[in-house]
Amino acid sequence: MAKISDRDLVLRARPTDGTPGDGRAFGEIVRAHQKQIYRLAVHMLRDRTEAEDATQETFLRAYRALGQFEGKSQLYTWLHRIGIHVCLNRIRAGRAVSRPLLHGARDAETDARLEALPPSDDGEAALSRRELYTALAEGVDTLSETLRTTLIVVCIEGFSHDEAAEILGAPVGTIAWRVHEARRKLGEYLSARGFGGDHDET
Repeated sequence: MAKISDRDLVLRARPTDGTPGDGRAFGEIVRAHQKQIYRLAVHMLRDRTEAEDATQETFLRAYRALGQFEGKSQLYTWLHRIGIHVCLNRIRAGRAVSRPLLHGARDAETDARLEALPPSDDGEAALSRRELYTALAEGVDTLSETLRTTLIVVCIEGFSHDEAAEILGAPVGTIAWRVHEARRKLGEYLSARGFGGDHDET
């Protein structure tokens, strides 16, 4: 049997004229995207319990807003946009716990992406991962909310600039600038603490 598209699942799950939508269809949406939203929440909130709560809140908000989803964007980018708003609200409310970036979220894919964040040279390559990751986490915390969120979406979650633009509601050129600026600031932060030599801003 052919796989049902996200758009068709939304149409089935969407309440209409006071009639509840198909709960099984929405359950399929949750199962298909829950891991990605949870991973995003862990990276933003750095706490498993908060991330679980944020994930549940994200899908609750998504269900209530299904009528507003017009299919002009991909469902996963729409869900990530909601998830980011949920996480930022929790951070602003002081509900997120200040912990290292990778607390409870270490995996090979994340390791590789984080390792590639700052400009690299022979000196940095010789440093231990733990020291470098600790410095990276501290450096990420010095970034503005906008730069930090963009960095997580693009460099850690692995979304393209086009996808990030859709998720964050900003032009592609702005996303590219934010990533460049975040990387530049991280490079400067690491250099100031002896992690490698001077880095160009280009």
